[in-house]
Amino acid sequence: MFHVLKLDYLQPLEVVDQTRPAHVAWIEREIEAGRLLLAGRQESQQGGVLITGDIDVAEAEKLMAEDPYQLAGLVRYERLSFAGSLRANGL
Repeated sequence: MFHVLKLDYLQPLEVVDQTRPAHVAWIEREIEAGRLLLAGRQESQQGGVLITGDIDVAEAEKLMAEDPYQLAGLVRYERLSFAGSLRANGL
């Protein structure tokens, strides 16, 4: 199962950005571990989007809970799960 994890900032961007280095380091670790495939800030600058690898719902929920933004109370997450039945080579 793959997941689109949408996060919305609950604080102004300047407050969120204080925790950004820890958040980015966490994302890099999760990409290296294969749990995340892609991450980025929304064009609106009001949140971000994470695309997971093929992980179960419990692992996706754990990811969201361990995000430094979540731990600091800076975001609200929404999860959309889907079966990755068609995919590009290498995914």
